[in-house]
Amino acid sequence: MFGFSMVQMVRNNADRLDRYLREECLHLYRPFKRTPCFLHRPFENWLKNTKKIPVIIQFQNNNDHIIEEDFEQVKDIVGNHFRCKQGKEFKCIGSCSATVTPKALEELLSTCNHIQKVYYNREVKALLDVATPSVHAQNVVRDNTELTGEDVTIAVIDTGIHPHEDLEGRIKGFRDFVNNRTEPYDDNGHGTHCAGDAAGDGSMSDGRYAGPAPKADVVGIKVLDRMGSGSLDTVMEGVQWAIDNKDTLGINVLSMSLGSPANPAYPDEDDDPMVQIVEAAWEEGIVVCVAAGNEGPNRSTIASPGISDKVITVGAMDDQDTVNREDDEIASFSSRGPTIHGETKPDVVAPGVNIISLRAPGSYLDKVQKSARVEGNYMVLSGTSMATPICAGVVALILENNRDLTPEQVKSMLMERADNWGNGDPNVYGAGYIHAENTIPS
Repeated sequence: MFGFSMVQMVRNNADRLDRYLREECLHLYRPFKRTPCFLHRPFENWLKNTKKIPVIIQFQNNNDHIIEEDFEQVKDIVGNHFRCKQGKEFKCIGSCSATVTPKALEELLSTCNHIQKVYYNREVKALLDVATPSVHAQNVVRDNTELTGEDVTIAVIDTGIHPHEDLEGRIKGFRDFVNNRTEPYDDNGHGTHCAGDAAGDGSMSDGRYAGPAPKADVVGIKVLDRMGSGSLDTVMEGVQWAIDNKDTLGINVLSMSLGSPANPAYPDEDDDPMVQIVEAAWEEGIVVCVAAGNEGPNRSTIASPGISDKVITVGAMDDQDTVNREDDEIASFSSRGPTIHGETKPDVVAPGVNIISLRAPGSYLDKVQKSARVEGNYMVLSGTSMATPICAGVVALILENNRDLTPEQVKSMLMERADNWGNGDPNVYGAGYIHAENTIPS
């Protein structure tokens, strides 16, 4: 077996292929066990020319001119191979996606000198398994003005946004990377719920089910399909679009209630393409809130991109459906730290159990969870998916009060002024339970 050319290619380029991609290439040989030896060579040649593998290609040099040349070189090589296709460019991190055959991958690795790493374009999913009063985000008054998130824009990167009445007039933009539709919609329902967790105004419930930032604007970026799944490069494209349109749409905050298992093959979290793209948004001045994941109570289960040491990673609390915080405890499903790289996470926690927010009628979740519907216009869901946009809503209040804060300053305020909770284990509760009233200076 070790004489096969694809095996040799994987061995010769082991440092430039991530573990998932190495395994994908080697798994192509599984049928050979049941194939006569004299057919191995023609079978391998057929696989090399026909098997399609989705990849993310990262380049070594961040010089814009050289990166453009690298993009063109990849485009030329991919264009010369049957069944291959050039994908998307992520200029802010010097990467691009493509669909390649093993033969095309072999040529790319042998010809393109600037390739630093090639990653398998893995699947990303929505992290789904009373809230606003629990984080003390109601009636926060500064300088005789109640903070509501007005003139702050939260981009929700998820399954889309249904034009719910509680968001009327505040859906500032919409981009669909799944079906390329132009008008806001949500065929899954998860993104709509998350948008309401952050910025619903409760108009259809007399204000009862309002988010922390009921006057904030929202931007819907659809990167996950009807089933709540998507690919790594589509999510990255959504983040890149948010960066590119940051000034045009006034995007201040990214809320990402999605992720995938962290890859232990990466020696550092910065080797993860998802981490790289969210940190690029962070460096552009956008506060990024991401879900810790729903793999608790086991330790070291923080999802990517929540493993990033820069962005705000949010775990979920169970508020027991009461405003009184004394009985609140960590949700059993909330992922625990440390990260697979030994870093302390999550950063903070927020309510994430039985959260009532916006319903997207006719969506997948609406159909399969009919019992979750509340008063016709709302539905109840649980997960760090819900805690994350609640945190993003509190961030909107912080930025409304002080527009000049950097993402680092916002994160520090959230962590330093959170309520220490439980046994104080930072890999369970992070720095503590978000408390908007205490976080925002008087």
